[in-house]
Amino acid sequence: MNIQAEKLKLVKMILDVDNPNLINKVKSLLYKETDFWDTLTIEQKEDIELGIEELDNGETASMDEILKDLRK
Repeated sequence: MNIQAEKLKLVKMILDVDNPNLINKVKSLLYKETDFWDTLTIEQKEDIELGIEELDNGETASMDEILKDLRK
C-alpha cells in the first residue's frame, strides 16, 4: 500500500463532500482532543486521587460542615 497515494485519495474524497456532518466527523477523527487529566499538575492529580480515596473509604462531609469550616 502506497500511503501517499491513499492520502491523496482521501483528500480528493473530502474535497467532494458537501455534508457538514461528515466533515465534522472527519475532523473529530483527525484532531486530537486533549484529555483534561493531562493538563493537570502533579499536585492537582494527587489531590483528586486523595479525594477519590477518601470517598471510597466513606470519608465524606456534608455541605453544612464544609461551609462551617470555610467560615472559620
